[in-house]
Amino acid sequence: MRVLFAGLSSPGHTYPLIPLAIAARDAGHEVHFAAGDAIHPALAAHGLRPFRPADAFYEIYAEDLEPELDRLRPDLFVHGWGVPGAAAAAYRRGIPGLWHGFGRMFPDGIGLRIPTRVDEAPGRPHLDICPPSLQDKDFLATAERIPLRPVMYAPPPPRPDFTPPAGALVYLTLGTAFGTAELLTAAIDGLAQLGVAVVVAAGRVPPHELGALPANVTVEPWVDQAAVLPHAAAVVHHGGSGTTLGALAAGVPQLLLPQGADQYANTDAVTSAGAVLRLLPDAVTPDAVADEVLTLLAGRGGHRDASRALATEIAAMPAPAEVARELPRYTAGP
Repeated sequence: MRVLFAGLSSPGHTYPLIPLAIAARDAGHEVHFAAGDAIHPALAAHGLRPFRPADAFYEIYAEDLEPELDRLRPDLFVHGWGVPGAAAAAYRRGIPGLWHGFGRMFPDGIGLRIPTRVDEAPGRPHLDICPPSLQDKDFLATAERIPLRPVMYAPPPPRPDFTPPAGALVYLTLGTAFGTAELLTAAIDGLAQLGVAVVVAAGRVPPHELGALPANVTVEPWVDQAAVLPHAAAVVHHGGSGTTLGALAAGVPQLLLPQGADQYANTDAVTSAGAVLRLLPDAVTPDAVADEVLTLLAGRGGHRDASRALATEIAAMPAPAEVARELPRYTAGP
């Protein structure tokens, strides 16, 4: 079977699709992947045959993909939530397809079209990597869902094994789209007060903009979250879907500092579940960060127990290999 995947050219949107694409390849299917050039090295390293449709660099519009659909004639098309134009192109050609989520169904007004309301490609099931207890209730009630366990993806080349420091470790990241030097510095200054080891993924912020760092703080441009999270006592981050689900899968309590996009909706959902604390932008100070993380480290408020309960729920979801074996079922279309 020939399977075509497509996603936005950004890690937060396309990395969640890669574990299933790899599993589909391992199941013996021929896999191709449409995305902008920025994602190609990660895809090519796993033999996923990446290509850039027409002039697409980030978004993929229907007219970008239509010639490639005629060329490849896939049996099944798996399209990320962020590329509704690609879904519409496949639907018009009668190619069966599945939506693939990147987390909780996102709200209106963040610059993406909600797949459940895209009338150009109706009736397509959703590969849903969000645990049901956190998923949007309307989406749960109305969408055809295929549960899929979220698996954190780390791009090659292989990194040295992560060696956790002695004592408690706190991981800090603001993702690749919303971080600023000012916000990272405030969080670092707060965490440094606690005497714990702090590992920081600087993302879009050049590390030199953070100035002199305390001895207990390590800053890297990029961190393999899958390696670090199992060793973390707490995670401080922006509330992006990937980091939120990754920390929950590891059973780690979190302090969320939402900045935009779907981060506020994610924060509301996991706060209601009791697994996290939050600080909104006008409340982020070094002392506030220190106080909230100290609460998490001390085990007050039941956040660790709530995180572990969600980790158990996530672990019970079907793994990518299980779902990949079932993909031929969906080639008949809606």
